[in-house]
Amino acid sequence: MAKAKVLTRDEIKRVFRIAEVGTHGDRDKVGLALSILAGMRVGEIAALKMGDVRGLDGKSVEIIHLTRHQTKGNRSRRVFVGENLMKLLNGYLAKRARLPDQAPLIQSSRTKGHFSNVSLSMRMKAIYRSAGIDTSSHAGRRTYATQKNELGIGMATIQQLMGHSSIQTTAIYCSVSDAQLRSAANAG
Repeated sequence: MAKAKVLTRDEIKRVFRIAEVGTHGDRDKVGLALSILAGMRVGEIAALKMGDVRGLDGKSVEIIHLTRHQTKGNRSRRVFVGENLMKLLNGYLAKRARLPDQAPLIQSSRTKGHFSNVSLSMRMKAIYRSAGIDTSSHAGRRTYATQKNELGIGMATIQQLMGHSSIQTTAIYCSVSDAQLRSAANAG
């Protein structure tokens, strides 16, 4: 199976614009943002409840604590929420302040419950396709890992951010750009 595409900054902007204009724009943009800006798996995003991301003050938490039932590999993990994602989540949460903590963060318009992993994956893929990008829902997660690598963040740190048990898996996610190769060739 081919690797998912690593999105450029322009492609990310285009994907978010496409998501925003849809019937469920806020929901779709938050789902994509959790993938692209936090490196979350589709299954983790689908399993999120309002209380997982909303603090006592009604605003986004700084760290999302995922239980072993919400993750791959039956291991709990933490997802650190960056400033851009936090702003987006705060706007989303403000519009849904009355929803109980147990309500799905990303609600299916068909079932009114949580998306299934497959349905959310298909939704993300459809948005990418609408943006003219032929890739899978995994593109956000690969993009996240690659961007961290391009910033010079160590592989062990990226491994922790991604929730991988093996650093070899993390290395597979990180594409190396020509600019990085040129910089390495000129180093020293």
